[in-house]
Amino acid sequence: MRAPSSQILWFEDISRSDVAVVGGKNASLGEMVRSLGEKGIKVPPGFATTAQAYWHYVEANGLRRVIVDSFKALDAGHASLAEIGATIRHEFLRGTWPKDLADAIQSAYRQLCFRADGQNRADNEGVEIDVAVRSSATAEDLPDASFAGQQESFLNIRGEAALLDACRCCYASLFTDRAISYRQAKGFDNTKIALSIGVQPMVRSDLGGSGVMFSIDTETGFDKVVLINAGWGLGENVVQGAIDPDEYEVFKPFLAKRLLIPVIEKKLGGKEKKMIYTTGGEQPTRNVPTSKAERARFVLEDKDILQLARWACSIEEHYDRPMDMEWAKDGQTGELFIVQARPETVQSRRQASTLRSYRIKSKGRRILTGLSIGDAVAVGRVCLIESPKDISRFVDGAILVARATDPDWVPIMRRAAAVVTDHGGRTSHAAIVSRELGVPAIVGTEEGTHVLHDEQEITVSCAEGDEGFIYEGIADFESSEIDFSKIPATHTKVMLNMANPAAAFRWWRIPTDGVGLARMEFVVSTHIKVHPMALVHYDALKDDVAKAAVAELTAGYADKTDYFVDRLARGLARIAAAFYPNSVIVRMSDFKTNEYANLIGGRQFEPEEENPMLGFRGASRYYSPRYRDGFALECRAIRRLREEMGFHNVIVMIPFCRSTKEADRVLAVMAEAGLRRGENGLQVYVMCEIPSNVILAQAFAQRFDGFSIGSNDLTQLTLGVDRDSAELAELFDEQDDAVKWMIRNVIHEAHKAGAKVGLCGQAPSDHPEFADFLVDCGIDSVSVSPDSFMAVKQHVAAREAVSETHRSALT
Repeated sequence: MRAPSSQILWFEDISRSDVAVVGGKNASLGEMVRSLGEKGIKVPPGFATTAQAYWHYVEANGLRRVIVDSFKALDAGHASLAEIGATIRHEFLRGTWPKDLADAIQSAYRQLCFRADGQNRADNEGVEIDVAVRSSATAEDLPDASFAGQQESFLNIRGEAALLDACRCCYASLFTDRAISYRQAKGFDNTKIALSIGVQPMVRSDLGGSGVMFSIDTETGFDKVVLINAGWGLGENVVQGAIDPDEYEVFKPFLAKRLLIPVIEKKLGGKEKKMIYTTGGEQPTRNVPTSKAERARFVLEDKDILQLARWACSIEEHYDRPMDMEWAKDGQTGELFIVQARPETVQSRRQASTLRSYRIKSKGRRILTGLSIGDAVAVGRVCLIESPKDISRFVDGAILVARATDPDWVPIMRRAAAVVTDHGGRTSHAAIVSRELGVPAIVGTEEGTHVLHDEQEITVSCAEGDEGFIYEGIADFESSEIDFSKIPATHTKVMLNMANPAAAFRWWRIPTDGVGLARMEFVVSTHIKVHPMALVHYDALKDDVAKAAVAELTAGYADKTDYFVDRLARGLARIAAAFYPNSVIVRMSDFKTNEYANLIGGRQFEPEEENPMLGFRGASRYYSPRYRDGFALECRAIRRLREEMGFHNVIVMIPFCRSTKEADRVLAVMAEAGLRRGENGLQVYVMCEIPSNVILAQAFAQRFDGFSIGSNDLTQLTLGVDRDSAELAELFDEQDDAVKWMIRNVIHEAHKAGAKVGLCGQAPSDHPEFADFLVDCGIDSVSVSPDSFMAVKQHVAAREAVSETHRSALT
């Protein structure tokens, strides 16, 4: 039952239908306390003042006339927004509490103290607990408007007098400049909005950590992951983007399987400072630098990450929509809590059947990198703003560059072509607001305000995956829209070629049949950067510079080979997750020796060859003493990917396998490493890129489950043409009759043996007639780049229709 006072409601008496009474934030807290506690989700208890209490305070202090007259003056142009906001706030702060309302708040606080502390103390009289005092407007946390940080919250408040002061400040914060501006932009009547105040015991996250969590990927809308950001101490630094937080991603479909650990991304953030309680002084909290140990350590262990992710799924299921949540970990008890939950307001409302794609055709030198927010490209001149007091000098249409943003910056963020910040993660204020405004942003660049300068022409690219890039000058780019509703069904599978894990989620909406080629070597070169043998034999490294670089990259790993396995498994997991449950064919590393040598520490372990294209590459490396230990690390990563994370949709593929004898040796090495063909559904494919693969197709089909035709190498070796030779370029032709004979025959022979055959390469998209040839040969799949998918899919469908018509006519 609800408390007799209509001015105060306890969370257990509140539901999500009470937004008009206690605002969106408190309605959601009440809903979780009331409905989700039985599912093990912990929410700090508390109470809320009601909208009626707010209007009681307003009437008792004659503030309604102040509010109405102020907005009339604003509408008539007699006063500025800043002037009327200051006037209203001043009157709220000088107001006095009606006795009945003050008594109700103080009484509820005393009851909360007893509830929170009564189980631990025999003498409860006089015990006062620290509380969080949070604003909750009656037009807030709605499905189409986040109201991120528009009103104030106050932490570490103790005592009845301090609580009443904090509540008064919450009421006044309803009329900050940013809150007024935001409501005007969203079409809300500023004179009719009320404010509720939520009061909860403080979680001692000042001694632990806290952060933000989304039940959806914030940039792409990929709905099968939970995104978590984490920092040490109280959560305000993460929310405001004042630090670079840790970032974790969890694959939701596997969370019900308790033996799996589907954490597919862990990025260590800088976490330069943390907010803690103060024991004296005017401010109840303050920021202090973090220790070197804290910066080098993840805030959350895997068990905590998985627990939060499971809670996110339960909350999302209960509300039946993607959610934006805040969490805290008590450093004294180790307990996790959810302290806020609101609807996600951007990705969940995007048109699901279309995707706008951007392609940069030419660009200048890369200047900076950071986390990309959105998926667009923007060009313009820099406007560097280092302090909120300088906001008035912002130039409309410029690219805003700042250390970080808070709600005071919203009026100029909506006028910016793009936003660049030094600090912040994907769940920071700058990220959330930029996303909601549809403004591309790159956050966490670390030195944007140092490197960039006013009026500098730059390009901001958020179209290349999770990592955002800033280029010198005005780039030439184009955009196009893909309409998935117009994609036809085909018997021939059309799959994607993928290399960059950071870009994988961008293409999750494409109705592809899976990934026909995931290039492991790209993950090694961009996400790992170290030669695997330099990790196996770290102590024997002779290059001091390389040794120092390896030490820096692998900091925190007792066994440096674990760095390789972790990074590789997680990089491939993002690709496997994006297209699950469809097959993802991962090609084991296929660097040439000169490319391996360019990895950190690589030159010590690679021979110099006259012709690396035909040298020590592909399968021949895997059983060689020169690289066998490195290949074992690749196999460990695949095992972790499939068995510990759960991605059994991953198929392994062996490149450049010259003979059946070599195939047997590689399969034996894999089996020793725990990857035995057929066990736990493991399929192993082979690249068909050497004439011997065609000539002995039946024999290869006895050893492998499928073939993937590498048309570049197969053309090169069939015609005897160096594919890199400019002099012989006109002779390099994938549609030469000899090459087509090879392709036709391997498809025929493989099918006779019950093996599948696909082709990975650009030929079907560059030459539609080549796609016709492949369909006519009965190929099982073709794999192309994402931006070619639509055209190839439509062309394959048209060719299949012609073939079907032809067959029907013959019968």
